[in-house]
Amino acid sequence: MRVRDVMSRPVVSVRRETPVSEAVSLLTTHGFAALPVVDDRERVIGIVSEADAMGALESRKGSSVVEVAMSTPVEVVEPTTEVSEVVKAALDHHRRSLPVVAAGVLVGMVSRSDLLRAFALNEGVIEARVYSLLDDYAGSHRGWDVEVADSTVTVRGACADEAERRVVTAMIRTIPGAGDVRVVDTARAGAGE
Repeated sequence: MRVRDVMSRPVVSVRRETPVSEAVSLLTTHGFAALPVVDDRERVIGIVSEADAMGALESRKGSSVVEVAMSTPVEVVEPTTEVSEVVKAALDHHRRSLPVVAAGVLVGMVSRSDLLRAFALNEGVIEARVYSLLDDYAGSHRGWDVEVADSTVTVRGACADEAERRVVTAMIRTIPGAGDVRVVDTARAGAGE
């Protein structure tokens, strides 16, 4: 399972000139552990955690801007990073949340809660969600075989054409916990293709 499967989005972020009081309000209102600090190009330049905000308030810098309170450098992860790697980093470095960047641009946040939810999604739950999604898409009259192993979803069934195979693949990728997706068109496979 990869970070893209469990990360939270859209992301609430702040800029270095954001007042600390506004950052505190965002942290407490939304229940976030930290907020990424981004520049004008949405690149992560810092992070302001609950601890950073409390430190700024205690030292009377609470009336200042986030730049004074934020922590740098920032550890970030990519959407393709394995969840197991993020769990290790979160535990080893006592991180409650990490910004997720693609090509240097902020695209999500992954928190300990997101990671816990990922572990709670077992293969049976993912399989049930795939069957439900396929039934909604094509009705229960279509015969699909679904197998989930190590977050890899394999679906076997007859597809009308290559476009339908791609649509089914894309739909399954929206399911939390679904990693790699393979759709095997049994009609074509049976025809020797």
